[in-house]
Amino acid sequence: MGTGIESGFRASQYFRFSLVEVLRQKFHLDAHSRAGPDFNMNRNKREKEYYSLDVGDSTFTVLKRYQNLRPIGSGAQGIVCSAYDHNLERNVAIKKLSRPFQNQTHAKRAYRELVLMKCVNHKNIIGLLNVFTPQKTLEEFQDVYLVMELMDANLCQVIQMELDHERLSYLLYQMLCGIKHLHAAGIIHRDLKPSNIVVKSDCTLKILDFGLARTAATGLLMTPYVVTRYYRAPEVILGMGYQANVDVWSIGCIMAEMVRGSVLFPGTDHIDQWNKVIEQLGTPSQEFLMKLNQSVRTYVENRPRYAGYSFEKLFPDVLFPADSEHNKLKASQARDLLSKMLVIDASKRISVDEALQHPYINVWYDPAEVEAPPPLITDKQLDEREHTVEEWKELIYKEVLDWEERVKNGVIRGQPASLGAAVINGSQHPSSSSSVNDVSSMSTDPTLASDTDSSLETSAGPLGCCR
Repeated sequence: MGTGIESGFRASQYFRFSLVEVLRQKFHLDAHSRAGPDFNMNRNKREKEYYSLDVGDSTFTVLKRYQNLRPIGSGAQGIVCSAYDHNLERNVAIKKLSRPFQNQTHAKRAYRELVLMKCVNHKNIIGLLNVFTPQKTLEEFQDVYLVMELMDANLCQVIQMELDHERLSYLLYQMLCGIKHLHAAGIIHRDLKPSNIVVKSDCTLKILDFGLARTAATGLLMTPYVVTRYYRAPEVILGMGYQANVDVWSIGCIMAEMVRGSVLFPGTDHIDQWNKVIEQLGTPSQEFLMKLNQSVRTYVENRPRYAGYSFEKLFPDVLFPADSEHNKLKASQARDLLSKMLVIDASKRISVDEALQHPYINVWYDPAEVEAPPPLITDKQLDEREHTVEEWKELIYKEVLDWEERVKNGVIRGQPASLGAAVINGSQHPSSSSSVNDVSSMSTDPTLASDTDSSLETSAGPLGCCR
């Protein structure tokens, strides 16, 4: 399967260049200039030298190999700049972790992100090009910088484009490949969203973050005000147990948004989120309600009952692109996939493996991508660990030193582009999005946001459309 696709559509110049032109026209994206000072000093000396630059309210202190820093995003996790790496001779993104040692939650998240980024190695998942700190001792240690590949746009932008079936199904295939790879390492994401999925102009897709740690889960009656929840599965919203196909729901919501051009379940809080789900899909069966804990079940049973709508009414043919002649992809197949992903009862929802075999997806099936070796997570108790801030700080410092030691010994020579993290390359423009987004949510309750959101959102520019 997929051989004709690879030789035909995916590899075609039309596929690549038509999309880059659409991106440029729609979002005025310009490639970052490679111009910069000419360095004649020897590489080893340059590697050890840093310089400082104010970026918004933050100061970046980075290796001199990184030049032309420009801010491209900020959020609960940190601030991101684009830059040109004179060692690798390529554009990169540099993320400065936001106050990683201000409390245990931030410190744990920083450790988790760093460990996972060092371990995961898949073309559809974030990966590290470099990690460094300008401080030279544990006592001084306070800043962590992660260097990743620079990407062209995030999915929020792509959602606003008119995609044909090939692009839509190929993007979904890559999401499923990336999520399957995380699952193989025991990482269940539970917080997949368009703002944390990024693409290049050739439709290469990467997942930008690792979702919620198991200890960060929130339920319907626990947290009334949190950041984006539009894509979270019912079992997460309702504080239930979950299995791997919790992430299939999120991909279904994202697919629905790509088809409709608007959020499928735009809840203002967790309770409203649940109401939006049942208004459209219908009140679930008593069998499902019996799986809820008593207090949540009482609330859900006291809500008005909804019959819901058929998927033909939720997703009529007019919303879909014309049926594909090349790959025989059809609106009916896309709708069938949506109907199997957007199932409230997880026990009846399609699995990741089943989704990858669905006719709308499996035209792209490549065993090397789907069945890539699982990442070897070095810390088996990653999500369960609990430490003081100082203990977290020491653990993170050791991880940074370990990376630097491996670079010095030639174990890491700069990863290929396909492994890099996906961060956005683009000039800034005023946001046309609504006021309901992750950035505004974070500003109202930063402590709560940092406890529940694993995303990197933006405060300006094309990324401002992220929800």
